[in-house]
Amino acid sequence: MKGKITILAILMMVFSGLSFGQMIEPTKWKVEFSKKDVKVGDELDVVFKATIDKTWHVYSNDFDADLGPILITFEFAANSSYERVGEVKPVNAHKKYDEVWDGEVSYFENEGELRQTIKVKELPLHVAGTFEYQTCSDETGQCVMGDDEFDLKIGEAKEKATVAVASSDSNDKESKKGLWAIFIAAFVGGLLAIVTPCVFPMIPMTVSYFMHSGGGNKAKGRMNAFFYGFSIIAIYTVIGTILAVVMGPDFANFLSTHWVPNILFFLIFVIFAFSFFGMFEITMPSWMVNKSVANEDKGGFMGSFFMAFTLVLVSFSCTGPIVGSILVASAGGEVLMPIIGMLGFSLAFALPFTLFAIFPGWLNNLPKSGGWLNSVKVVLGFLELALGLKFLSVADQTYHWGILDREVYIAIWIVIFTLLGFYLLGKLMFAHDSPLKSISVPRLMLAIASFSFVVYMIPGMFGAPLKMLSGFTPPQATHDFNLSQIVRDNAGGGSVHKASHKAKYADFLHLPHGLEGYFDYDEALEASKREGKPIFVDFTGHGCVNCREMEANVWSDPAVLKRLQEDFIIVALYVDDKKKLPEEEWYVSEYDGKKKKTIGKQNADLQIRKYNVNAQPYYVLLDGEGNDLTTPTAYDLDVNKFVKFLDEGKANFKKKVTAQNNK
Repeated sequence: MKGKITILAILMMVFSGLSFGQMIEPTKWKVEFSKKDVKVGDELDVVFKATIDKTWHVYSNDFDADLGPILITFEFAANSSYERVGEVKPVNAHKKYDEVWDGEVSYFENEGELRQTIKVKELPLHVAGTFEYQTCSDETGQCVMGDDEFDLKIGEAKEKATVAVASSDSNDKESKKGLWAIFIAAFVGGLLAIVTPCVFPMIPMTVSYFMHSGGGNKAKGRMNAFFYGFSIIAIYTVIGTILAVVMGPDFANFLSTHWVPNILFFLIFVIFAFSFFGMFEITMPSWMVNKSVANEDKGGFMGSFFMAFTLVLVSFSCTGPIVGSILVASAGGEVLMPIIGMLGFSLAFALPFTLFAIFPGWLNNLPKSGGWLNSVKVVLGFLELALGLKFLSVADQTYHWGILDREVYIAIWIVIFTLLGFYLLGKLMFAHDSPLKSISVPRLMLAIASFSFVVYMIPGMFGAPLKMLSGFTPPQATHDFNLSQIVRDNAGGGSVHKASHKAKYADFLHLPHGLEGYFDYDEALEASKREGKPIFVDFTGHGCVNCREMEANVWSDPAVLKRLQEDFIIVALYVDDKKKLPEEEWYVSEYDGKKKKTIGKQNADLQIRKYNVNAQPYYVLLDGEGNDLTTPTAYDLDVNKFVKFLDEGKANFKKKVTAQNNK
């Protein structure tokens, strides 16, 4: 089990890397001297020219830096051959009052130009440096940071200036490298996704269906299997991209968090588990079978597509992080990159399923004595039953039904894996099982592993964190009898910060590890101003596996927990909470033009508008005015990095306060 958790962690790291590694380059730069013939004492300009993609704009450098947008900044390397005359000045930049930032901004569209005047002190002339800038989309509100280098020279013999800024050819090469990088990363993610809990149990369903596909005609069965694999790729690549453009990232959030798909997935898992136990045999609907007989090619392909579509739907909870990242890129107008990413992911994801579909007899090669093949199905049935609870838990948490609290969840798992252990020992049998005269060594090892897992879970009934399962079980805040919490409270633990009043939504939302804080962004800003502390913003979700992993493995570390308790105002913003707000609090998003009526919708909209990210967890450190204190971070189980992140934000907050006090 620990190995599986490790693989799952690697998969999530790949997803996280994809989310932050997508290279969107809407601006290309050319840097040159204003003239080539110069002598000592002459003045000339270093000219920065930008070519900007349609619907994007680059912020200039001649407006209030505290307003919000990132100004373009330049750094010139020291060199005795020249001296700067004044600062870099924009040429014909547009100006307007921006309601979002509540102030006048200066920016470039389509094309931009800035100039730095220099005086030649000696030859050869050598001007080098770097510059950073922000490009934002007018359609989606997405913003990306960019940086470039420049290296210009003019020699004594009137030689031409040489510029080290990437040309269009080199940009194309970098673009191709970026596409290959996302394809390879997505392909690795697709392979690793196979071993996740909501994907791996689907393999027997594939084998069972295609063992009977083609009516004994192997050629037809293989053709159906190939179409099955092609359908998986087509669904992810074509339909996924179309949904991104038409419906945006909210649809990904719907499939991951809405009660309808999650209850449907839970029922599918339970039904398949009962089938594997031998209660009934799952077959295709009779109308579909009859249509297949009447029109063999069309019917076979329809069945294959149905199987592929079911796989994509049921596995979405585990494949969601990478799919969500690609959906955001698609919604921002970056079409080619999400298609390549989805193609790489779906190709790897479809490969093993297609191979099993083409060669369903591979499972038949397993020893048949003692009904081993049926035993495999029964074991997978237990796993289906256990893992299906995750979908029910997501719906329960997001809608606050209160039917599957943490101890109830753990208790059901204890019973399931205890029964699995007894089954492996031959003490429990189903109708289609063959009599078990003796137990093989592998079967005994599996029984020992099952019972050991049960023993590991028992302390969880009393509030033990069970870090290995933190991504699957409901949060500890739902635990009724939490012994560790009782001990911590009696010892005087918990946050130093105490709210002057009951925090908004605190009656149904909670923080882990006895921490106290807020669940409303504006309340946190007020608390920060009142108490003079920086804000730790946690964009999280009830159904977020990575969030629970971080809370159990990183937040719980003494060094991290101490800082969260003493140094920060904590606000947890659940992006998938379905609590409907009063009508006077509804608003229409500037991002997608849709009305945001729930806590989750408003928090998700805030994350996308402010940070152009829709993946969780996402951690941000702010001052009381909502300004970033350091670069946000996401899923990373490295405790030292997280401590450094917190310390850097705290130090920058102190510098800001000191600077304000000295004014």
